[in-house]
Amino acid sequence: MSSQLFSSLTLGRQALSNRIVVSPMCQYSAHDGCASQWQLKHLATLAGSGAGLVLIEATGVLRSGRITHGCMGLYSDENELALGQVLAFCRQAGAARFGIQLNYSGRKGSSQVPWLGGQPLSAAEDAWQTLSSSDTPDGRSRACTHEDLARIKQAFVAAAQRAVRLGIDVIELHGAHGYLLHQFLSPLSNRRTDEYGGALDNRMRYPLEVFEAVRKAIPPSVTLGLRLSATDWLPDGLTLEESTVFVQALESLGCDFVDISSGGIAPAKIALEPGYQVPLASHIKAAVSIPVIAVGLILTAEQAEDILARGQADAVALGRAFLHNPHWAYQAALDLGGVAHYPVQYERVSPAKWAGGLVPASR
Repeated sequence: MSSQLFSSLTLGRQALSNRIVVSPMCQYSAHDGCASQWQLKHLATLAGSGAGLVLIEATGVLRSGRITHGCMGLYSDENELALGQVLAFCRQAGAARFGIQLNYSGRKGSSQVPWLGGQPLSAAEDAWQTLSSSDTPDGRSRACTHEDLARIKQAFVAAAQRAVRLGIDVIELHGAHGYLLHQFLSPLSNRRTDEYGGALDNRMRYPLEVFEAVRKAIPPSVTLGLRLSATDWLPDGLTLEESTVFVQALESLGCDFVDISSGGIAPAKIALEPGYQVPLASHIKAAVSIPVIAVGLILTAEQAEDILARGQADAVALGRAFLHNPHWAYQAALDLGGVAHYPVQYERVSPAKWAGGLVPASR
């Protein structure tokens, strides 16, 4: 039986060689939003990893939409030029298609990079005013005005158009992990009393407006999806049932895929175990016809294959597993009898050319 993990998948109008996605992983190593030599090294490695799709880390649509000063942005000509130079090399380094995750950090922005503590920046560290769906109790973030909402929505559009000019195949809007679009969706963070707060129809209004504006602004050939925290894992938070309704609304607006994660709006007790978020993806997949990507401690080839074989998702996305082993897909192909794509410089390790020297991980 052929491997489902190494079967082709169509996302929107983009054909992927397999169903392995590299999740967007913040590197906190950009310079005023511009991709650095670290991003060149990181993304070039992943370009030749054997994955079908590599999603570039959360990228701010405005300078004030970044999480930290080290986060990438796509809000200036300098940002666009720097990322274009990185992508030009990456496309020579491997066969993976590239997507990008566009984000506005909201109340989680203006923070120090994680290895320096991750705390809010001080005025001396070039802090900025953070915005959210509502004023935050600590007074650090203020609620978006209607003018703010229009400006941020246009920034998503402009960043998406920059991505299109760079030849990026897939755009993913970040609606998860406690960032601005999630801050509107979750009743824990959204306490507005206008048309953007209260009932689910109102809470999902702004994320849908952003999605629709981006969809109308980019060519149909460019795949557009959204990453979603399907549950807050907290009482009175966003529920899986509400998220399912939201994804159905996205589908009606021309969404090409959803990438199902969870949590991030506030600290929660989550039972972390391999595949702990896969049931969320499975629940949503049963309610829509667009492809669904599952994430969350997917570690082994056999685990990934089983998720697809059971029909729980259409693709799997891995993050830390690729940091640990950038050639995870090579080993997965060997374990499952699939075919990975190698850069020509690495073809000598293909099982077809060196089968006697390779052993499946399961043995």
